[in-house]
This record gives sequence, structure tokens and C-alpha cells, in this order.
Amino acid sequence: MTVETIEDFYKNKFDWMPDNVQQNIGHFNVFKMDNYTVPTGKQMTYSRRNYYKISLTRGEGILHYADRSIQLTGKSLMFFNPQVPYTFESLVEHRSGFFCIFTDEFFTGRFRGGLSDLPVFAMRGRPVYALNDEQENYVATLFMKMLDELNSDFDFKYELIKNYITELAYYALKTKPSENLYKHIDAKSRITSVFTELLERQFPIEALTQRFSMRSANDFAQLLSVHVNHLNRAIRETTGKTTTDHIAERLLREAKVLLKQTDWNISEIGYCLGFEEPTHFNNFFKKQTQLTPTSFRNV
Repeated sequence: MTVETIEDFYKNKFDWMPDNVQQNIGHFNVFKMDNYTVPTGKQMTYSRRNYYKISLTRGEGILHYADRSIQLTGKSLMFFNPQVPYTFESLVEHRSGFFCIFTDEFFTGRFRGGLSDLPVFAMRGRPVYALNDEQENYVATLFMKMLDELNSDFDFKYELIKNYITELAYYALKTKPSENLYKHIDAKSRITSVFTELLERQFPIEALTQRFSMRSANDFAQLLSVHVNHLNRAIRETTGKTTTDHIAERLLREAKVLLKQTDWNISEIGYCLGFEEPTHFNNFFKKQTQLTPTSFRNV
């Protein structure tokens, strides 16, 4: 699977490169789309990026995000994590709006755990927020402020821009609070949170040399220094699902992404996901989806 870099973005879209593209110190840019013309039904390259993106889009389309496809109508505010592959399929000839791109280094030191601490950029977070006219006006104003600051000579303009990006993220959550937001009020919730983080750290699978290794509840229990029964009980009581269910669901999601977005053969995908034999992967996938991996890939 390809990974589009900041340099690739400028080369493919504009055929020029800003002087300040230095990933070690961070990069930011913002763009306005005025009646942007695109061939309807044509998709961009489906790949992961090495930068974040926030987009305000007006017009109908389909966002293909990881293993999901989300129908967009009207005005939408979208957040893209560099770890999640996506592409946008436009259903109208003319689109308008704004988008900004920035690297993780642009926000270095601003959030304790990085940008992934913001729920809009979480791996399993909500990527799309539908906006009404009033909300769209508010969001468009923030993008215009970013454009104005970027073109200004103000010494602290990038600090202001970071504030505007943060405001976009929190405003999206305010318009439609995520069901994934909750406070860890007890030890069981904390154990579940750490388990989820450890599970997510093993993804995405980006190379044939990478392998999913923590496949059982006992693997996680040993790392967390708790008895496996305690781990299973905590996760079931806080989520309503078993530890095995969570692991299987995450494996299935990654399997779908790899089947749709890579040209790796079934045996290679199964091995990367921790299955010693192709038949074991086939049996797992068919049990979860009623389809073989090959059938799912060809749908």
C-alpha cells in the first residue's frame, strides 16, 4: 500500500513545492476550493498519507474510509488521520469548500499524547460531521481566518492557526458528541482503555514483514500484569463484549482493508494477521462474514 507524503501531495496536485516543507519542524497549509471541478465518479489514489487533513466540503460524494463507505450530502466537515487510508468519490461536477493539511510535528508539544488524543482523529473515531447552514458558516469563517493568518506577517500566526485547528476539532465534537467519549471512572474502565490502546498499536499493517502477534486475551493480560479472568471480566462489564470479540473485530477490519487496498495474496495477508496457515485465515474470515477472503476481495 502506498503512502502519500507531503512532497507527493504538492507534486501531484500543483507540480510545485513550498520552500518550508520540512517535516522535522512541521508543516501547515490551507486551501480554498472555489467551484473546484472534478470528473464525477473518479476516485483519488486510495492510500495512507503521512499528514493530517481537515476538509469542509460542499457537494455530494462518497468517502471511502478504511473499510467503510460514507455517503455525503450537503455540507460536511471531515477529519483524516494519516494512519487511516481513504479516498473521495465525487458525485457532482463542481465542489467548493476548504481544506488544510499539516504534519504531526506542527503540533509537537501541544497535546500530551499527540493529535491522536483528539477524538476526531482517533483510529475508530467519527471522521465526518454533517453541518447545517449556521454551522457551515462558523467553520468556513475559521478556515478564512487560517488563510488570513497564513498570509500575514504576524510573528505568532502559527500559534493562532493551531488554535483555529483545535477549535475546529472541538466544534465538531460539540455539534455531534461522539459515542466513544467517556470518562474512566474506575479500574475496569482504565484496564479496558489500556487494552484498546495496546490492540490499536499493532495496526495498521503496512508491510509484509509486519505481523500481528498479540492474538489472545492471555497475551494482553500478561503485558498488563493482571489475571486473564480479571481482564475478561473488566472488558465485558465495560463494553458488553468479550476480549476475544474485540480482537476478532479489529482483525477483521484490518483484513478487509488489506484485501481491498493491497495486491498481497491471501496467504501473505493471513500470515501478517497472525494466522499460521491460509486455511485458518479463510475459516476465520468466513465465520465472521459468510464470505471467503477471495470472494470479499472480488465483490
